[in-house]
This record gives sequence, C-alpha cells and structure tokens, in this order.
Amino acid sequence: MTSHLPGVYIVSDSIGETAEMVVRAAASQFNSGNMEIRRVPNISDKETLKEIVNHAQDLGFMIAYTLVVDDLAAYLQEEADKAGVVCIDILGPLIEAFKKVTSIEPKKEPGLLRKVDEMYYRRVEAVEFAVRYDDGKDPRGINLADIVLIGVSRTSKTPLSMYLAHKRIKVANVPLVPEVPPPEELFTAERGKIIGLTIRPEQLNHIRAERLKTLGLKGHASYADPQRILEELEFADQVMKRLGCPVIDVTNKAVEETASKILEIYYRRLSNV
Repeated sequence: MTSHLPGVYIVSDSIGETAEMVVRAAASQFNSGNMEIRRVPNISDKETLKEIVNHAQDLGFMIAYTLVVDDLAAYLQEEADKAGVVCIDILGPLIEAFKKVTSIEPKKEPGLLRKVDEMYYRRVEAVEFAVRYDDGKDPRGINLADIVLIGVSRTSKTPLSMYLAHKRIKVANVPLVPEVPPPEELFTAERGKIIGLTIRPEQLNHIRAERLKTLGLKGHASYADPQRILEELEFADQVMKRLGCPVIDVTNKAVEETASKILEIYYRRLSNV
C-alpha cells in the first residue's frame, strides 16, 4: 500500500537546504514520492510566518523549519500550535544539545552552514587550479591566478602552491630554466602577483642529489651539478630582476614559513588595490 504524505513548507532564515534534505531523508522511509515541498527562504519577519501557517492550515501541510533567531522560531511554533499545524524544528534540539555539552552560546547567525560550504568549494577549486597550472603546464594560468610562483626546480613551488590552495588561494607556478624562455604572460601580469623563490646553491645541490638517488640515478648528473645549479640560479635571478618581483629565500625554511611570507606579500598587495 502506497501512502500519501502531506505537503511540507520548508521555512528558513537562510536558503532552507538543510531542512529540505532532512525532510526528504525522512520521507524516503515511507516509500512515497507523493509529497509536495514548498521552500520559503530568507524569512525575517513574523507577518510572513503567519501567512505560511495559514496556508499550511488550509492545505493540510506540515511545516519544517530552520530558524536560528529565537524570537521568530518561538512565534512560528506558537502560531502553528494555535492552528493545529504540525511544526518541526530541525536544528533547535541539536543546537540545544551542543549548548548543553559545550556550555557555549550559539552564534544565532543565519546561513553559517552555507558559508562553510562555500569555503569548502573555494578550497577545492583552488586545489584543482594548482594541479592544472602546476609547473608551467599552461601559461594562461598566470593571468587567472591570485599568486604566481617562479623559481628553479626544487624550490618548493608545487608544495607551496598546494599549501596555499588549502587556504583558498589560486596559485600557478612556473619553472625557470635557462634553455626555455619565460612565458610572455609573466611580463604582462598584474604587478605584485608574481613572487620569486630562490635558494642557496649548496642546499639546492644536496636536495637535487637526494632526489636523483630516490629515482635510482647517479648523484653527479647535470641536474645536481654545482656549476649547472649556479647557472640556473643566475638565470632565475636575472628574470626576477627584470620582473621587479619580490623574492623569498627558501633555504632551510619549512613550507609553512615560506607560505606565511607569501601571504604577507599577497594581503599587502590586496590592501593597496
């Protein structure tokens, strides 16, 4: 036997996604698709709540709500009780439980979950951006990025790009190699967007030699040759001077420490825009 579920008004002082998801999850336990949902978002006044209760009474609808403002929630519940309309508080009991366990007062701010979701999606987007425009794969990323990191190989460009991506910042990185002309996009990019990374030659030699060992290659290959390293660093230095970009020495610095300096430069540039 297939039952017919009552219609439901979803009432929220945000967009009502949370309440609708809970209602649909509950309704799925009754094996019925015969349910009408009417979502009424961004509620901020009692007159609208009164109107919703009247409609719900006329139509035989239930009301499910996520109202974090106590005054509005109490009014809706009171009016629904008077009208004999079933009215369910989706978040209230759980918020009260958290309050009891933590002894912390809730913020009572509508739309916080949506803000958290937006932050999450911006982080995911930034990570995908860092992967797409890693190691100079596509110079178009230079103009799309919030920050562009340049430097010779093994100056932590990729780890820094990923670290900053988790802070929701879109980072492209471009390797500087003497045999490869830097992309023209570097020289037309917004001033202050590009940040150079440099390192002392002796540490770079050690890092590259260890890298070759992990690949099963000889440590004296040209990649780790001291003279080659000096040539690369000199070339990179010339490019950075031509660009007039800030330069950070990553020698003996953890990714977090370098990222902190990059963020200082980034936020200083934003404040001057």
